[in-house]
Amino acid sequence: MSYLTLFVTALVSATLLPASSEVLLGALATQEHALFWLWFWATAGNTLGSVINGVLGRQVDRFQQRRWFPLSQAQLARARARFNRYGQWSLLLGWLPIGGDALTLIGGVMRVPWLNFVVLVAIGKGLRYAMVLWLVLSVQG
Repeated sequence: MSYLTLFVTALVSATLLPASSEVLLGALATQEHALFWLWFWATAGNTLGSVINGVLGRQVDRFQQRRWFPLSQAQLARARARFNRYGQWSLLLGWLPIGGDALTLIGGVMRVPWLNFVVLVAIGKGLRYAMVLWLVLSVQG
């Protein structure tokens, strides 16, 4: 059950909804859980949450003319220009607490091929969770 909770928390925290999977991962790492599976399920859930952002990003063109749409044409154009400057490699930074969710959303808007999207996002998120585990274990001693 702990792995499922971690997966769901990691998934939710990768979307625009607030959650903190790092805290849960750290707490579970101090208990009798297999570290590989903690890392795996956190990475998988967080990557899937970013894929959801990418899917939403691919729908932007359908909704950008609606009154309720949260971004102006100018904001969307700036985001596209910034993404084009750094390209799909910027998805490696999808793990960042500020701006990471937006990167994955814009990756969808820019229609990054799904294989590239998933691989780049998973690498970044996997490295972040590995670092969290390393920090927890080094502090725990």
